[in-house]
Amino acid sequence: MAKKCFAWVVVLFIVLLTIGCGHREQPAQGQKKKMAVVISTLNNPWFVVLKDAAKARAEELGYQADVFDSQNSPATEASHFDTIIDGKYAAILFNPTDAQGSIASVQRAKDAGIPTFCMDREISASGVAVSQILSDNFSGCVALGQYFVRKLGETGTYVELLGLLGDNNTKNRSDGFHSVVDNYPGLKMVGQQTADFDRTKAMEVMESLLQAHPDVNAVFCGNDAMAMGAHRALVAAGKDTQVMVFGFDGAKDVVEEIRAGRIVATGMQFPKTMAKMAAESADQYLKGKRDFPQKVPVAVELVNAENIAKYTAYGRSE
Repeated sequence: MAKKCFAWVVVLFIVLLTIGCGHREQPAQGQKKKMAVVISTLNNPWFVVLKDAAKARAEELGYQADVFDSQNSPATEASHFDTIIDGKYAAILFNPTDAQGSIASVQRAKDAGIPTFCMDREISASGVAVSQILSDNFSGCVALGQYFVRKLGETGTYVELLGLLGDNNTKNRSDGFHSVVDNYPGLKMVGQQTADFDRTKAMEVMESLLQAHPDVNAVFCGNDAMAMGAHRALVAAGKDTQVMVFGFDGAKDVVEEIRAGRIVATGMQFPKTMAKMAAESADQYLKGKRDFPQKVPVAVELVNAENIAKYTAYGRSE
């Protein structure tokens, strides 16, 4: 009899423990899944738009979206991935700092069962991120190169401001541009320097290039922040009406400068489109979809004085 009573006590204890544990776990079950939005830098309005769109779409889909600013530092980015993995995030919407250096962080997330979807910038590896949604930088700069040739009349001297040297966007944009311009022997590049996609650094670099090449006819910039920095340097030197400036991004400042006739052209990227696609792909993955293309190209459109009415900052006019 005593043994039966003891057995019943044990059973009752287990039942109560199970009920109690279930009660404690209920709030966790009711919490939203988390998506991490990791951005290379928020010191550039273009990336702020990318971040805002990714965060907003993830929240619309029912997730808690937390933003991590890597400040253009691969080390800071790696630390963010440690936090994300430890925090058991469901997915990562990722704008890498370095095409090669960021691979290890994405691989660690994959090993931890956390899928990564790249936005705008890519990593130089296949099968590590689930999918990479990227501007078609090369084709966009082919169109810019063709317009550049036309505006300069196939002759003249120019300088080029490159972005981050470890970023594939830098290479693809420069390669697309040169695939056209290098076919014209009358066009000569007299200077090429990196300005890290940064406005202030671009102004300094352009000032230096102007001292070495005061009669330059044009400057091709790998993004709009550098185009604005170069333009400021030209204004300070009194050469803003003599030197044509070409950018890439579709940022607000440059769209307004094209409309005012002070910058010649840019390549319009669509950060809101890329961010929304990344968030929606992550949501589909978490709901069971697995067949994603490794790379999803998003077209870039040439914006100039001839079609500026069709565009606003970071996209087409609605």
